[in-house]
Amino acid sequence: QVHLVESGGGLVQAGDSLKLSCAASGRDFSTSALGWFRQAPGKEREFVAAISWNGEITYYADSVKGRCSISRRNAHNMWYLQMNRLNPEDAAVYYCAADIQGLPRRGIANYDYWGQGTQVTVSS
Repeated sequence: QVHLVESGGGLVQAGDSLKLSCAASGRDFSTSALGWFRQAPGKEREFVAAISWNGEITYYADSVKGRCSISRRNAHNMWYLQMNRLNPEDAAVYYCAADIQGLPRRGIANYDYWGQGTQVTVSS
């Protein structure tokens, strides 16, 4: 079966950085678009970032643009979200996801596989 597992979350202070990782197994995602989403308590799950199958196209939510960078290593079936200058509004459960259609998209419904989430907590 297919599994996506996030790691790298934790408790940080405002202004700090984190790098989240997603490790996939059971399917080769080298031709898939890959994404990151987040969900804060009481809020809808929202788009954060996505990257095309070849890594040449990236999309970011306005709220993280300039502070986050998505990347991938197809040979390892992994992808990453580097987050800098974190603020309390970034606190959420972060989910990695894969879209077998290889062009990056922002809509949650486009993604076929999801991880279980990793918690990011930001203290002021």
